[in-house]
Amino acid sequence: MLPSSRTQLGLFFILLCPANIIGLWWAVGSPLVMDPNSICRKTKRLAGKQAELCQLEPEIVQEVAKGTKLGVRECQYQFRFRRWNCTSHSKYFGKILQQDIRETAFVYAITAAGVSHAITQACSMGELLQCGCELTRSRAPPLPTAGPGTDGTAWEWGGCGDDVQFGYEKSQQFMDAKSKKGKNDIRALIDLHNNEAGRLAVRSYMRTECKCHGLSGSCTLRTCWRKMPHFREVGDRLLERFNGAFKVMGGNDGKTLIPVGDNIKPPDKQDLIYSADSPDFCSANRKTGSLGTRGRVCNSTAMDTSGCDLLCCGRGHRDETVVLEENCLCRFHWCCVVQCRKCSVRQELSLCI
Repeated sequence: MLPSSRTQLGLFFILLCPANIIGLWWAVGSPLVMDPNSICRKTKRLAGKQAELCQLEPEIVQEVAKGTKLGVRECQYQFRFRRWNCTSHSKYFGKILQQDIRETAFVYAITAAGVSHAITQACSMGELLQCGCELTRSRAPPLPTAGPGTDGTAWEWGGCGDDVQFGYEKSQQFMDAKSKKGKNDIRALIDLHNNEAGRLAVRSYMRTECKCHGLSGSCTLRTCWRKMPHFREVGDRLLERFNGAFKVMGGNDGKTLIPVGDNIKPPDKQDLIYSADSPDFCSANRKTGSLGTRGRVCNSTAMDTSGCDLLCCGRGHRDETVVLEENCLCRFHWCCVVQCRKCSVRQELSLCI
């Protein structure tokens, strides 16, 4: 069974943030229950932009925590049928993030995306004083206020557009704290690239939503605004990038990354990159951070990553019948109460051996 969400979230902060903040998260505990004032009393352990953010805008730190939790959940959803299922077991997860592998690239990207998404959402909901709807930002004027639509209908920018640029900047400020120079320069470049890929998976895919206005249901005027993609779309997009991730190595100047292999185009800003091959995650190995797949539920008829052949690494599987309790015979009682009975359901499961 996976640890609680609070434990998962605290662990992600400890492992994703640079060394100068690790002691802070251990000291204050889970960001889900922490008071921003408790964090900011310990800002001596922070440096640069992170300390500034904590001192001047502690409420932003709460949204960073929410965004990290969002990233945790999405990572576990996207990898639920893979040999490594984004487990946050403390003894193993730290080993994963010490390696420059594909899985680490996804973790950094989805976390940076989650932070950007959560802060932007908080702005639109009016939960942060320093930001709001996109139209309120004087330094970023909206597009032309009126004009004909493609179908001849007049339209104007209005509503409450998501201020994604604010969320992008705060995510960048917090997540991109520079690592120490030296042997980890290439690792820092890779992490920063994947952080940016995560944020761009939100910012680059804003969609336009509109509402019609007019008498008797006519659409003589449309008010339109810009909205972020749903976070599930962000996760799906980053999983595609994970599947096509680029392997890179450091250039001689220590400041550039070069794709490994012949005639391979350089990765763009939205691609995920890594420098080391992943372990197969078939067997438990504390050194590599692999929990193995023994006992994992698989699909005996599927041919994809959830199938028993791939997930069980060729070891085979066993079928087992389990009895589960679930809600049944639910009835709605006026007003506002739903009452259900508990029913026992037998389910056939396939488990890796």
